[in-house]
Amino acid sequence: MTIQSHTKSTSRSLPIALLRARETVMAPIRDMLQGIQLTEQKWRILRVLDELGEVEQSTIANEACLLLPSLTRILRTMEAEGQITRRQDSRDKRRTMVKITEEGRRILKENLETSLAISNNIEAQMGREKLDHLLDLLEELQAVKV
Repeated sequence: MTIQSHTKSTSRSLPIALLRARETVMAPIRDMLQGIQLTEQKWRILRVLDELGEVEQSTIANEACLLLPSLTRILRTMEAEGQITRRQDSRDKRRTMVKITEEGRRILKENLETSLAISNNIEAQMGREKLDHLLDLLEELQAVKV
């Protein structure tokens, strides 16, 4: 008996289906980011900081789906490029607080139209109701303990 007879086909494998869906969504976003020479990770960090304001590094890592050591390295580069600022927390010197700068906001603002067009295209093809349902299911999946 083969392993294949005990597992679902790759077309119905949740990990592979999620990866394929991610690639479908990310392809046009990557094209946009390539045009402005920004990585996916930096884009996610800017989005998180714009949404949450000044936050601690571990919050960014969690919200932007990045490992803390990678985030620390990326933030160093972003600070040098003027996209974010970092400071030591005045109450807890072990914590580093991060904030988006006007330069970071400019990058988001200049690419807002393209970003929205990508999102609107997905919504137009799927429909708002299906897209909301998909997002609800993905949130529910995140709560599953495996």
